[in-house]
Amino acid sequence: MKRPQILSAGVVPVRRFGPEMRFLILRCFSYWDFPKGETEPGEDPLNTARREVTEETGLLDLDFRWGTSFVETPPYGRGKVARYYLAESPRGDVTLGINPQLGFPEHQEFRWATEAEAHALLNDRVRAVLDWAVRRIGELPEAPAPGPSTDH
Repeated sequence: MKRPQILSAGVVPVRRFGPEMRFLILRCFSYWDFPKGETEPGEDPLNTARREVTEETGLLDLDFRWGTSFVETPPYGRGKVARYYLAESPRGDVTLGINPQLGFPEHQEFRWATEAEAHALLNDRVRAVLDWAVRRIGELPEAPAPGPSTDH
């Protein structure tokens, strides 16, 4: 009998630092990943991804400027599949939130990593997600740099 898949959903958060894009990765023990978590019954995976980013990093302002396309990992662990969306996080400080079940942060460290740094820290399964995100970023022209508001 085939085991049911467990769907986890998350976001590859990117932010412009000067001329380069960096990727937000989180460390749990020696494992680096993007923010993600299991979908709750009846919850849309995109809503899960947004919720998990907020819970794990405190970031609220996500711009899904590449749309809501996603990439999924092959099954791993106990049949889990991780789905990742790509979004820009233009502002906001990262704060590692307290996991209510654990009573402490789920992650010990975060890093806005360059592509090369992330590539070196991620395992093969998550590195494939990074490679997908880099390709997606290259498909859109760069957004104009934020400037003074012209709204009055």
